[in-house]
Amino acid sequence: MSKFAFVFPGQGTHYVGMGMELADCYPQARAVFDQASEVLGMDIGRLCRNGPDSELVKTENSQPTIHTTSLAILKVVEHYGFSAQVAAGFSLGEYAALVYAGALRFEDTVGLVRQRGLFMQAAVPQGLGKMCLISGLDRSDVEQIVADAGAATGELIECSNFNCPGQIIVAGQSRAVDHAALLANSREATTNFLKVSGPFHTSLLTGAGQQLHQQLSALALGPLDKKVPSNVTAQYYTDRDDIRQLLDEHVYKAVRWEECVATMLNDGVDTFVEIGPKRSLTTYNEVIARARGVKARCLNIENIETLEFFLRVMEKAR
Repeated sequence: MSKFAFVFPGQGTHYVGMGMELADCYPQARAVFDQASEVLGMDIGRLCRNGPDSELVKTENSQPTIHTTSLAILKVVEHYGFSAQVAAGFSLGEYAALVYAGALRFEDTVGLVRQRGLFMQAAVPQGLGKMCLISGLDRSDVEQIVADAGAATGELIECSNFNCPGQIIVAGQSRAVDHAALLANSREATTNFLKVSGPFHTSLLTGAGQQLHQQLSALALGPLDKKVPSNVTAQYYTDRDDIRQLLDEHVYKAVRWEECVATMLNDGVDTFVEIGPKRSLTTYNEVIARARGVKARCLNIENIETLEFFLRVMEKAR
């Protein structure tokens, strides 16, 4: 029997129209958008449906809209009787994973992630920080580039996201990240600057984590009903009391996604279902499993087409 993990994407996956096909067809999904709108005092469904992208890209908007979209799609998946023993999320997506696992409530988190976005947006003034994806180099090479770029510019730069083998994001102050990109290009790596408002998951966001601590301290926690690996430790949460502290650190420490997936693979997970906009995690999961020589089924659900494909695959697997 397959062992499922539901995985939830993070910031940067938004697009105009996300989640709307399923919300139009399934009242379970529509109810999640309605609940989010009521909590936030703004029409989340309308923002997802119409954008514009210039509004969706703002951190304080992208975080609650992606969070809501993922959990609305989850309700459709559950409607068809599917469940998972494990849940994980990439950065922002970890909040959705913890909601699915029962530790957090959606009505609490949708406002929390909006506040998180505001704290992250304000932590570093616009234009003073960047994030850059480096593709085609191994971890030791990227870590050396980061050290060299920091030394050459005197600015802060860190590895911020370990996505999968050959894909690592570096982030920090702008000149250092620009220099790192040049060094990576000189080694024939591919570089892409992310369209984000700051150097997330670096120590430049420590202040945002401290601000978030006050919000988290008042948050009610429920029992963890599913296994959830923390982005910070890449190991399963063992005590729900760790959740607040690790979500604080989550803002300013690297996302160890490759190691999180390795933890799940080692635990026998063989089916990963990405629930939310786009399919970035599905690509990462495929690369990670292949690099480890493990067979894993990697699927995503974001609209009617991908839902129907998922249902056909699951029917054949019975």
